[in-house]
Amino acid sequence: MTDKNINNNGMIKLQNIMEKLRNPEGGCPWDIQQTFETIAPYTIEEAYEVADAIQQNDMNALRTELGDLLFQVVFHSKLAEEQHAFNFNDVVASICEKLTSRHPHVFKGEIIAEADLAQHWEDSKRREKVDNGSIGILNDVNLHQPAINQAFKLQKKASSVGFDWKSVKPVIEKLDEEISEIKKEIPIANNQLRIEEELGDVLFSCINLARHLNVNPEWSLRKANKRFTQRFNYIEEKLNRLGVSFENSTPQTLDGLWNEAKNNCN
Repeated sequence: MTDKNINNNGMIKLQNIMEKLRNPEGGCPWDIQQTFETIAPYTIEEAYEVADAIQQNDMNALRTELGDLLFQVVFHSKLAEEQHAFNFNDVVASICEKLTSRHPHVFKGEIIAEADLAQHWEDSKRREKVDNGSIGILNDVNLHQPAINQAFKLQKKASSVGFDWKSVKPVIEKLDEEISEIKKEIPIANNQLRIEEELGDVLFSCINLARHLNVNPEWSLRKANKRFTQRFNYIEEKLNRLGVSFENSTPQTLDGLWNEAKNNCN
């Protein structure tokens, strides 16, 4: 294990590295040219790579990817410091203040039932937004995040003020209703816009069902993608051994191989 005393100086070392990379005299030309806008895509990419390492249960990869993500935080903080907006210490102070204020049952001795913790968290966030001049309940849901996550957060925000079903049954009924509606739209000619709208409602309802079942829809879909990839690769390898291509295989053959792949792939 790494010495803890060395780890205590790790953040200072990382910030010093960032300082040197951005130094106009002797720094890295690429790092010097970067802005918030050019770095943002890398930040998103690193977050997804963290998620992928977790999904793969690869601790070595997770350690590396978390380091890459931490570097992104330091990079953005350095850019802000150069603009005299804030620095890394301000970022740390901000999250420390937020976590302590949203956990009064831990840091202030308040009594909050475990079942009420999620609601308390949402109430705290809403009060913070009001203090900052944001009044609308859905105003702080980022419109530039992936649509699945955005829908999930919109639903959580609405649920926090009671705009929600109380059980899973009506959620499933709503999903069935949306599927029935898109079925009616599909046969109609020149109806792509309505089909797109109804499909959006189906997807939104699927995410709502996931939320009611305490399933993260993004994580669930990532796992489904992984299963599909494994099964598809199984079929591809099987066809290659037989000297047959996908294009020359019958639907019945592919369906049979798919069922075989389901039984042989996790």
